This record gives sequence, C-alpha cells and structure tokens, in this order.
Amino acid sequence: MHAILTSLIEVALLALNLYWYIILASVIVSWLVTFGVLNTYNSTVRTIIDVINRLTEPALRPIRRVMPDLGAVDLSPIALWLILYFVIRVLEQARYSI
Repeated sequence: MHAILTSLIEVALLALNLYWYIILASVIVSWLVTFGVLNTYNSTVRTIIDVINRLTEPALRPIRRVMPDLGAVDLSPIALWLILYFVIRVLEQARYSI
C-alpha cells in the first residue's frame, strides 16, 4: 500500500508540474498574440492557442471571477501558480512523510 500511495503522489506531482508549464505557455502565447508576433490566421497557430486555452481556462475562469478586474493586466495565472505551488509542496511533504 505504501508503494502505491507513493506512486500516486509522484504521478500527481508530475501532472501538476506539467500543468505549471502549460500555464507558462499560455502566458507567453497571449503576449505573443497581443504584440502581433503570432499570426492567428495561421491554422496551426490557432490550433495551438485553442488547445492551450482549453487546458487552462477551466482553472483560470473561477480565479478571474474572484479577483478584481485590473483592466489589461491579468493576474489569474500568477494566482493559479501560487495555488499549484502550495499543492505541490503539500504533496511533496506527504510523499516524504510516508
């Protein structure tokens, strides 16, 4: 049972760390679109943007509802990173205490 629980925690940590980088990609892509570096008329770029948005929006939308509107500045990815950081640290402590 100990090995199964440790393995599950490690898989969860891997998934959370991967999601951390997907959020980073979302931020970078949004900047590149805003500054006109990425051509959104290109179907490949549009597909990549759509996939990233579908992966991040379900987690970012509730945070955006709670956070105050700051105009053009979106701080919801930072809040999500802080939440992920907390969950990752809790899981790492749980992994080491088992």
